[in-house]
Amino acid sequence: MPKLLKGNSVIDNSWQVLAKDFTGALPDTPCFVPLEYWLANKENLQTPETIGVWLDSDQEPEEIAGDIEDLQYLAVNFPTFTDGRGFSIARLIRDRYQFTGELRAIGEIVRDQLFYLSRCGFDAFCLAPLELDQETRSFEDYLSPFSVTYQASANEPQPLFRRKQG
Repeated sequence: MPKLLKGNSVIDNSWQVLAKDFTGALPDTPCFVPLEYWLANKENLQTPETIGVWLDSDQEPEEIAGDIEDLQYLAVNFPTFTDGRGFSIARLIRDRYQFTGELRAIGEIVRDQLFYLSRCGFDAFCLAPLELDQETRSFEDYLSPFSVTYQASANEPQPLFRRKQG
């Protein structure tokens, strides 16, 4: 079973990510549906605890802005680890659209990006099995090389100089 880095630990990932061109009936397991499927079928999808929406890096989050309050799970796909558009999408989802549910990074992400992904608002990470080595088992271990941040971010709204003043 695929693994997920979430809640400071590595857990089993029971969620399916349906293909971008998916058009069939939904599986009985929790799943992320592509944005186009959600937009075409959202009136018929009544189980927000088992359905999430995933956006590709070339899609705009404003397309689901009106549905943000109804969703508990969103995912952003990184087609390659060098495609940084997902970072901007996450910031828009968290800051502009005030999404408070789980925001998951899927696709081609690597451990070296986890710190920056979390700063943009991601709180769950679907990593390849090779990226989840057996010795490093917690989210904190992946972030340990960074002890101080200077800039404001989705997970730390105050820059360092403001934190030191308060």
